[in-house]
Amino acid sequence: MSHPARPFHVMAKPTGAICNLDCEYCFFLSKEELYPGSGFRMPADVHEAYISQLLAAHRGVDEVVVAFQGGEPTLMGIDFFAETLELERRFAAPGQVVLNTLQTNATLIDDEWAAFLAEHGFLVGVSIDGPRAMHDAYRVDKGGKPTYDRVLAGLDALKRHGVEWNALVTVNSANADHGRLVYTFLRDELGAQFMQFIPIVEHVEGQAVSPRSVTGAQYGRFLIDVFEEWGRHDVGDVFVQMFDTALAHWMGMDQAGLCVHARTCGDALALEHNGDLYSCDHFVDPEYLLGNITAGRTLLELVESDQQRAFGRDKETTLPAYCLRCDVRFACNGGCPKDRFLVTPDGDPGLHYLCEGYQLFFRHIDEPMKVMAGLLRRGDDATGLRDWYAARGPRT
Repeated sequence: MSHPARPFHVMAKPTGAICNLDCEYCFFLSKEELYPGSGFRMPADVHEAYISQLLAAHRGVDEVVVAFQGGEPTLMGIDFFAETLELERRFAAPGQVVLNTLQTNATLIDDEWAAFLAEHGFLVGVSIDGPRAMHDAYRVDKGGKPTYDRVLAGLDALKRHGVEWNALVTVNSANADHGRLVYTFLRDELGAQFMQFIPIVEHVEGQAVSPRSVTGAQYGRFLIDVFEEWGRHDVGDVFVQMFDTALAHWMGMDQAGLCVHARTCGDALALEHNGDLYSCDHFVDPEYLLGNITAGRTLLELVESDQQRAFGRDKETTLPAYCLRCDVRFACNGGCPKDRFLVTPDGDPGLHYLCEGYQLFFRHIDEPMKVMAGLLRRGDDATGLRDWYAARGPRT
């Protein structure tokens, strides 16, 4: 079997869109409608095809990530993930390192789950939107009841058993004006060392979004507030995905980190419970269905298909002229195509909804990013940014 031009990532959804919660902003719950009558449980043949084909496609790659999302993947039960480990033992090449990851709302995590995840070295992403009132604003169960206490109970179990975890925070209208508060809560109250901040953009029609959505300016200010706290106190101790990605761009690596800010995309795909492979987690629609991994063409063949490569190139080739001449294009690269529904000042379509925020943020961090990039190029530690901030004095 041929090897991929570069490693790719697959987000497998063993329960499809099925979840025990009913978060008001979740874009994926509606995908249940794509599979009427389905039991929404990944069958054994699809499970085996996913693991075997993913590992085969990454022969010679240092580390292969096996990723499960949802919906809520813990609804599959522990036995499903025990079978995952058995499949990995069967199909991994000698010396091939496999990292298992799980994105969860944590409400079903108990000591049995946590002990299993710890024993087998799973990296667990926990969805939490900040302190109680901010989290419970939109993250509710099927009965509309708050979930904060249940999430923290699950997180406590993970921490008791020493499971490596990171925090996934959606930035929405309830928490968008409180960047520093959300960050310090994660750092000080929860002990999070790895964080992601994902903007909620619910496109309604035209250029309109839902009231739950963050505005561009809000998202930019949120990231700036977090960056200022992080840069002054936590560089090297706390890792924020957006900041790691930005630093890579300031170091000249245009394909590093988050796909939304890569020059091109197409290397992060979504696998439905029945084996259907889609171009991207945000494009699980019939138009972007590449095929089924049990129906003839392998996972690697679908990833390398003309359809998928064109999808990835389109991220760059469809940028409007306004973006092409923007001073922060090297860091932004137009954002995710799913949210390019605004019109540029020139009157052209294709401007990202968060453009204002991206410009605010990337221009704000230009100088400190240059400082960190300079430190790293000299072989020094990026924590030297703290000294740079100290010399500047308190934030005004």
